[in-house]
Formats: sequence, structure tokens, C-alpha cells
Amino acid sequence: MSLTFFTPGPAALYPTFEQHLRTFVENQLGSISHRSQQYRDLHKFTVDQLRTLLSVPDTHAILFLGSASEAWERILFSTVELESFHLVNGSFSKKFYDYSNALNKYAHKFEKPMGEGFTAGEVVVPEYAELIATTHNETSSGVQMPVAEIHKLKQKHPDKFIAVDMVSSAPYPELDYSIIDTAFFSVQKAFGLPAGLGVWIVSERCLEKAKSIRNTYSIGAHNDLPTLWKNAQNNETPATPNVMLIYLLGKIAEDFNRIGVQNIRKETEHKAGLLYKFIEKTAGFSPFVKEKAFRSQTVVVTDTEAPSADIIKRMKEKGMVIGSGYGAGKATQLRIANFPATSLEETEKLIYELGKL
Repeated sequence: MSLTFFTPGPAALYPTFEQHLRTFVENQLGSISHRSQQYRDLHKFTVDQLRTLLSVPDTHAILFLGSASEAWERILFSTVELESFHLVNGSFSKKFYDYSNALNKYAHKFEKPMGEGFTAGEVVVPEYAELIATTHNETSSGVQMPVAEIHKLKQKHPDKFIAVDMVSSAPYPELDYSIIDTAFFSVQKAFGLPAGLGVWIVSERCLEKAKSIRNTYSIGAHNDLPTLWKNAQNNETPATPNVMLIYLLGKIAEDFNRIGVQNIRKETEHKAGLLYKFIEKTAGFSPFVKEKAFRSQTVVVTDTEAPSADIIKRMKEKGMVIGSGYGAGKATQLRIANFPATSLEETEKLIYELGKL
């Protein structure tokens, strides 16, 4: 039986994935040198497609890492000499904070319970913090920080760097990179690819700070920002890259550009609206995130009266795989991914079958 995955990552593979993978294999692209013109053309194609999709200006580099988690360390090494500040409201935003402590930075945090969101007006940033770490979409709890609030926070503190974790929401958030210093995501969620590639969008301002910091402190030995940036200027990477996923990401981004990112955003919101409407009106389900303004459009989290494992088992028998809650919510919550790979029809089918339980 073929399964439809509504898991928050690894998630459903995008429908054109298999076709693009076949082309990659047929053209023997897995054997080309990462210092060849053929690779540089492939690399540039992917970067160009992402620039178009996400409206990333030339002031920012688009760099490839092993994972989005690696971006936490790269960002901290590159922008924080001494102090960072983190908005924490779930497991992944806390991990960014934990990375800062692990690197012996002085990490401040403003923490809220899982399920609650942030507005710029309530955030007090410590005077000496160099970086404000935000999470657009907290994958563990289904909370989204509205893009307008992220922009306001940066506008209130123009002298500080701002980082945006959009791991489980890109390309949905419409970030303004004239004010956002750095953002990052991984490909195994909304881009519908297997895991193994992180994408780091980073500004020239971050590069200059990294060069300044390395005069006094380590900025890492493997894939430090100045080295990544220098190689990117030639459409290359310092070490041998994940050529297959870079190629596939470029082809999926091209598919997204054909559809139009605004159309993808509209369909995401439409499908999310149907899911939340069902959760609010159906006995046995209730939205975990109470304030509508903070409800994620890409990872919908519902509390369940029945054990979530029972619901997951019964839905899998119907050919649909749903994610469990995260951490403390594992037994009492469902996380339903709402990514471009799952169609409106598949979402409607999911809702219909959940309603029959």
C-alpha cells in the first residue's frame, strides 16, 4: 500500500522527486567533480532558483551545509563574540540556545511555555546581546512567529543581528532580506526531499563580523563562514558537497517557481484553514496553540482525547501517516505537516478519514 506522509520531517517527498532523481542518475551527475564547470553550473542553477523563490538579494550568500542544525553553530561562531539572545518556546528554539551555551557564549533567553508565541513589543533584548535568535516556525509545538513581528523586532534593534529559523516553514515566510541578517532551513520538510542538506542564507554584514571575531576567538575550523563565502563566489563548496541533494533542491525550487511562491503560500493557508476548522469543530480534537495569530500554517498541532498512538495506527491502516506530538506531547498530540508535497485533495481525504474515527 502506498502511503501519504503528513509527518513534519522527514516528510512527504515532492511528487516530481522521482523524475528528478532519475534524471540525476541517468546523467551520472553523482560522479562529476565538485571542482568542474559542470558542477559549478549545477550549483549556480540551484542558488539562482532559491534567490528567485525566496527573494534573496545579492547582498546575501546562499550556502550549503550538512543540516539546518549546523547553521546554529555557524551563526553563533560568525555573529557572536560574547552574548546571544534567544526567543524560546519549544524544543528547537531551546536547542539554538543550548548550542550557544555549549560554545561558551553568554546566552540570554526569553522563554514562554510551549504553545505560546512572541510579539516584538513584549521582547526586551539585553543591551550587550549581539544576536537575536528567532524561530519563525517552532516544529515541536506548531507555533509561528508572524513575519511582521520578526521584522519589527529587527527594526527596533538595527544594530543587532537577527537570525530566523524557518526549517519547517520555508518557502512560506516572506522575509525581507534588506533587514534580515540570516535565515536557514533544511530540505526534508517543505521542500519534499530526503534529509541531508541544510541551506544557510547569510548577509555580508555577518561575514564582516565573522572576520572581526576570528582575530580574537575561534569561528570554527570546518566550513567557517569566510571560507564558505569565498567558495560560493565561484559556485563551489569548501568540501565535497551533497551534489545529489543540491541538484534536486534546484529542480524542486524550479517547480515551485513555475507554480509561483504566492500561489504556494495561498494554498498552504487554505489547507491549514481546513485543518484548523476540523480540529476546532470535531469532538476529541482541540488546537494546541490557542491564539490564532500564532498558529503555524505548516505544522498543525492538535491535542487529542484518545491516545495519539491509536489515531496514528488507525490512520496508517488507511494509508496516511501523521506525526506524533513532540516530547511531553508525544502521547496526547498529533502534528500534521502541511507542506507543498501534500495536495488539497489529500488534505481533504485526511480530514474525512479523521472525522470517521
